[in-house]
Amino acid sequence: MNIPVRALVCSLCLSYAAAATAFSLSDFSDRDVVTGLKDALNQGTVNAITRLGKENGFLSYDKIKIPLPPTLKKAEKLMRTFGMKKQADELVIGMNRAAEKAVPEAKALFVDAVKQMSFDDARSILTGGDDAATKYFRKVTEQPLTTKFLPIVTDVTSKIGLAEQYNQFAGTASKLGIVKTKDAKIEEYVTRKALDGLFLVMAEEEKNIRANPVKASTDLLKKIFGAIRK
Repeated sequence: MNIPVRALVCSLCLSYAAAATAFSLSDFSDRDVVTGLKDALNQGTVNAITRLGKENGFLSYDKIKIPLPPTLKKAEKLMRTFGMKKQADELVIGMNRAAEKAVPEAKALFVDAVKQMSFDDARSILTGGDDAATKYFRKVTEQPLTTKFLPIVTDVTSKIGLAEQYNQFAGTASKLGIVKTKDAKIEEYVTRKALDGLFLVMAEEEKNIRANPVKASTDLLKKIFGAIRK
């Protein structure tokens, strides 16, 4: 066999192999699609909760680290100038610790959301944008998550020195229109920021799985996300 013919045969073999392993979404059954997506969601949520539900999970990540509420932020420099640096630091640390403690409570709700997912939901998420699954989770779990997070956050923030003073000041200021109502209670502010941080990290995990199917946790998931990218 001369070189050109050998090259042609090799090329045909490679093409055949590629065709045999290439998939489109239509090649998968409804059951495969739903199973693959649930694997992805389970992988992404576990990764997000593991990253955030530990000490410094929020504090060490600038994108989601919870800062002082906007109203108190304006007074932060004065607080530090007048010898209240320790109290300001304790408040920031305490708010983030509260978020870190609350996040693991999301796991059970996420599991339920995955179980209740329909095939139409699954296909819509798979063919949606980079954060389609995260948006689905936010839509179906944000309210119950708020209910779950709030008492945990309240328990932690109630032990922080400045928290009570902030609530007293912000509660009065909100009636005067100086402070936004949603920021009038520090526990509600921290709960909202904890959820924002959790969904942001989930979106990052989802985007990473979509962009790098080879990192997916199962072979089926690799094939499905690989097919979507084609």
